[in-house]
Amino acid sequence: MKTIGIIGGMSAESTVLYYQIINRETNARLGGNHSADIVMHSVDFEKIVRLQKAGDWAAAGAVLAESARKLEGMGADVLVLATNTMHKIADVIEQAVRIPLLHVVDATAAAVKAKGLSRVGLLGTRFTMSDGFYSERMAKQGVEIRMPSENEQAEIHRIIFEELCLNKIQAGSKAYYQQVVRRLQEQGAEGVILGCTEIGLLLKENDCPLPLFDSAEIHALAAVDFALS
Repeated sequence: MKTIGIIGGMSAESTVLYYQIINRETNARLGGNHSADIVMHSVDFEKIVRLQKAGDWAAAGAVLAESARKLEGMGADVLVLATNTMHKIADVIEQAVRIPLLHVVDATAAAVKAKGLSRVGLLGTRFTMSDGFYSERMAKQGVEIRMPSENEQAEIHRIIFEELCLNKIQAGSKAYYQQVVRRLQEQGAEGVILGCTEIGLLLKENDCPLPLFDSAEIHALAAVDFALS
């Protein structure tokens, strides 16, 4: 079994999901009392949030690159960045270490294509939806992205940071996300990517008329695949 290094804390709520999914899947595959070989470094999310708001992605990248080096020094064989948004600076992390980084977009694109779909909606932070790094990498893998409107993006973003990252699950916010999913369906989306690792706390598969691709679960399962390969 290979050692999985998790760069976490963005937010702590979603990092808990990664830890649970990875360990439960490892046990399901190996049986007995088996669990995953994991090392984790959890950053202070407030520091990252302030750098995001300031547009200082270089400084944010430096923080996560240092986290990656710590995990490599602790014996990690592979890295998982437990957040979608910060994959914006994935290249900085990759350049800081010698071990591979499992990219959330690659894992999610593979899951979409495995279902035979090629046109999906995307829910995530404002940065993930509007900065291009996510949709462009998806496009290179043959997956076309449908985006919510600018006003919808603003409210989706607010709910993530003011509610989901703080484990506040509100019925009204769930209803709002469901409305956005229906509008994405009207735009031709065949499925929807939950492109923020906290959205799975709010939306489940039976809540929506389209297939949902929970990036946190998909990414965590890809880490298990690597560790047990």
